[in-house]
Amino acid sequence: MERDPNLVFSPRNGRVTRNGMTVELCIVRLEHGDEWTLEVVNQNGTSIVWDDPFDSDEAAFEEFERTIAEEGMEAFLDDARIIPFPRR
Repeated sequence: MERDPNLVFSPRNGRVTRNGMTVELCIVRLEHGDEWTLEVVNQNGTSIVWDDPFDSDEAAFEEFERTIAEEGMEAFLDDARIIPFPRR
């Protein structure tokens, strides 16, 4: 029986607070993988995950920083990223 691979966590992970808003930053890869994923969890527990992987944890962190610089921490608010399903 094969076991699931372990996760490798970036040392960049942790809580990030800017402009009075705190998010949880999580950059991970599979133990035998080369690609890193980027996830940001906001104050309400909403998870925002980038579709495309990154070549390094540094590249993922730079994308997180770029997003804040261009869009602000507001990019991680619930109403900024959630697209509601149409109601009938």
